[in-house]
Amino acid sequence: MEYSHSDAELIRQPIGYWSWAAYKAVVTRTRAALAGIGMTQPQWWVLAQVARAETVKTRDEVSGLLANYLDAGPEAMESEITRTIAHGWITEDAEGRLGITADGRAAYDKAAALQDELWAERHAGISDEEYLTTLKVLQRFIHNTGGRAWHH
Repeated sequence: MEYSHSDAELIRQPIGYWSWAAYKAVVTRTRAALAGIGMTQPQWWVLAQVARAETVKTRDEVSGLLANYLDAGPEAMESEITRTIAHGWITEDAEGRLGITADGRAAYDKAAALQDELWAERHAGISDEEYLTTLKVLQRFIHNTGGRAWHH
C-alpha cells in the first residue's frame, strides 16, 4: 500500500481527520454491503442481539443496549426493532420479550457470513498486534480528551 505522506509527515497529521475518514469508510462499506442483502446496520445490530442472546432479551433491553451505537439514539433503535419485527425476523410477546424466527435465523446467518467477509476485507494486511495497538491508541485518545466510548 502507498501511504498519503512520509512517516515524518504522518506523525504531524490530525487524528481527528484520519479517525473520521476511517469511520466513514468502514461504516459506508458496511452499510452498503448490508443494504445489498436487504438489511440496515441497525437491523443487523438488533438481529444479532436477539440471535446471540443466552437469555431472552426484552425490547427495552435491546433498545437500551444499542441506543449508543454510532449515536443511533433510543428513538431510532425503537424504530429499527419495529422494522425488524415487520420483516418477520423477530417476534415480540406481550411482555416485550424478543425471539428470533426461522426467517430471522436465515437472515442472521447470511448477514453474519457477510460481516465475516467484511472483517477479513478490513483487516487484510493488518496483523492482530497492529490492530490491538490501533484500538489501544484510539482509546487513549478518547481518554486523553475526556471523551467516553462504550461498546460491549
